[in-house]
Amino acid sequence: MKSNIEERACDLAAYIIESKATVRSAAKKFGISKSTVHKDLSERLEHINRPLYLQVKEVMEFNKAERHIRGGLATRLKYKGV
Repeated sequence: MKSNIEERACDLAAYIIESKATVRSAAKKFGISKSTVHKDLSERLEHINRPLYLQVKEVMEFNKAERHIRGGLATRLKYKGV
């Protein structure tokens, strides 16, 4: 079981780094919850593979800094009827 969690955390990190994906889209792709993705990447990965953790942390911080913009665009499109 332990190796599955470690492997999943590394796979999630690789996917997010390659595609610049959000936690939500990664969760949907892998069929797990957002909280599991976040726990894997922010807590477990740091102890498993530190260099990979630092790379994925950058992408996650970038996504977090831009989430208000994405939300605003989604709301705009919703009310514009597109």
